[in-house]
Formats: sequence, C-alpha cells, structure tokens
Amino acid sequence: MHLASRVLERFDLKYSLDEDDIIAVRVAALLHDIGHGAFSHVIESIQNFHHEDFTIEAVMSTETEVGSILSEFSKELPEKVARIIRGDFAPMALAQLVSSQLDVDRMDYLLRDSLMTGAKYGVFDLEWIIKSLEIDESNDRLYVSARGVYAVEDYIQSRYYMFRQVYFHRTLRSAEVILRAIFDRAFYLVGEGGNPWLAQGTQFEKLLHGEKLDLSEHLQLDDSDVIFHIKQWQKSRDPILADLSSRFLNRRLFKVFDLDMHEDERQAFLSRAKEIVERAGYDIDYYFAEDKAGDVPYYFYKMRPDDPKQFIYVEDGYSNPRIREISEISAAVRGLQKSYEIHRVCFPPELRDEMAAIYHGNEEAGHAEV
Repeated sequence: MHLASRVLERFDLKYSLDEDDIIAVRVAALLHDIGHGAFSHVIESIQNFHHEDFTIEAVMSTETEVGSILSEFSKELPEKVARIIRGDFAPMALAQLVSSQLDVDRMDYLLRDSLMTGAKYGVFDLEWIIKSLEIDESNDRLYVSARGVYAVEDYIQSRYYMFRQVYFHRTLRSAEVILRAIFDRAFYLVGEGGNPWLAQGTQFEKLLHGEKLDLSEHLQLDDSDVIFHIKQWQKSRDPILADLSSRFLNRRLFKVFDLDMHEDERQAFLSRAKEIVERAGYDIDYYFAEDKAGDVPYYFYKMRPDDPKQFIYVEDGYSNPRIREISEISAAVRGLQKSYEIHRVCFPPELRDEMAAIYHGNEEAGHAEV
C-alpha cells in the first residue's frame, strides 16, 4: 500500500484521477492477499481454490470486520476493491498497479524477500521505476518512460533469479512435495474409511472430508491447524502417513535431482528410478514425485496473448518515442523468455546412492543433487 500510495501521489499531480479510485487502489493494495489460506499456495493447489475468490468475498461481506469497515466508509468502496482484485476495474491503468507484471505487490515482495533471505538476487532500482511509471491515457494502460527501461530490465531479471534461486529452491520444493503427499495420504485414508485422527467438529475435519469451507471457516484455518494435525499423525497407525509426517516436521526431506537431460534419457531414468523406489518398499504415489513447475516463466515475465493487461509496456526512444511491449526492444527480456523450465524428481534420501548410480554415472550425478 505504501508503494501504491507513492505512485498515486505522482500520478495525481499529472493526471486527472478520481479521489474514490485512488482510495480503492490503496485499499486493494493493502487487502488483496487476505484470502490466502494455510501454507499459502500449497493448500490452494490441493484444495483447488484461488485465494482471490476468498479475498473478494471477505471484502464484499458485511459479516466480516474488514467488509463492514469498507462499506461504512463508502457503499461503493467494497465493489470497487473487488473489481480491482477481480481484474475488471476501470481505469485499467490504476488496477494494474495492484495486479500486473509490474505491480507494487511484486516490487514489494522481491525486495522484502531478498532482505529476509539474505539473497541479493531480488535487488533492483525501485526508485527509478517509480519515477518512470506513466499512464498511457489513450489506451488506458501503464507504461514506463524511456529513462526507466533499464530499471525494468533489472526488475525482470531480479524476478527470474529469485524464482530460480529462492522460490523454487530444491529444499523448499522438497518440503512442499512431502506436504502434498501427507494430504494425499490423509484424503485417501478418509475415502477408504480408515480415518486419520482429526480434531472433531473443526474446519480441518471438514476440509479432509472434501467439503468446501465457507468464508468464516477458511479464514479461521491457518498454518498452526495443519501443523497440529501433522504432529498427531506422526503417531498414526498408518505407516505411510506417520512416516511422511515425521519427515516433514523433522526436516528429513526428500533428495532432489534435476533432470537436465535429453527426453529419451529422461524417460529411461524415470522408469529405472521408480523401480528403485518400489524395490525399496516405498509406495511411489507418496515417495516419488516429479516437480515440473511448468508455469515458472509466467512469474518472471512471459507475454500472454490472452491477457494483454499483463504486458509490460515501455517508451522506445527519446526524440520520437513510441510505446512498445518491452521484449520488442529488450534483448535481455527476450533471452529470459526462452523458457526456463524446472523438471526434477524427489525421492527418499536413503536411496540417494542408487539414484546417483543411474544418473549418467556417479561423477555426473553428484552435480545434480541437493
């Protein structure tokens, strides 16, 4: 919200902005993620919901504190905030400050995460981007003036390296694989009537039984509820659920190999790797996983023809400038768009040596593992 406010203060000096729109954008920047559930995107993918739907419901509801406060301030404000989050707000240029490939959310979390993790990959010239942001009023879109093009290139490269080195770090992804396996096993046990231990009458019990949570239940469920149940599941009579829960809590994570090889070699390796896991007595449904993360390019910047509001536009030239999509003029951005893909396998660390032996020989295998 702080960054959105700074940009809007600049815009208000230069463009004719509606005061109510300014307030709505600031509020949306503050509240856009309040619909996130336990363990963020991991549970989102398991339960097949999108946090923005819950965010919109929370903002629009008169039953929530935040919804009540917004509607008391202005009857129109909740709907405006919801439209910004939903993506159908006009003017679109202002909504792009909250959700686009060059929004204040990404600018904020890159610098914050870089600081908190100690990684320097996420550092870029925020001040120069803020100074360079403009509104293309005839086409209702944001763009960056010519003086800010290099700062935006730096920003996109920062996102690229943060995703490669932090957000898709092997250890993090390994933990997420085990967390998903825990839920997969718990869902299976519930479906087969072999119910794992559950706190009765809670939203977590409802979740495990495949029922959709209402807004109040969703907002009550947090990381501590999940951790509490996983702690109990360490003592489960089901050996798979108990083992996976213990691995997750005690950081005995899966090992990870990058499959940076030709497709025919990859398929042969996957086939033999699964045999190793099964021969060792592990169920491959829970102890062997491919981590592809095929949507990675979207996060650091990839053009989506179906969604032009996600394009980053910049001013090309000074004497006779025109506004163009950034990859048209930036070789650096075009290079990043040549699809960096993740394809890895995760498996119990006890099988590391056997896996290494089939990964193009022992010497090459050492370079692939965590």
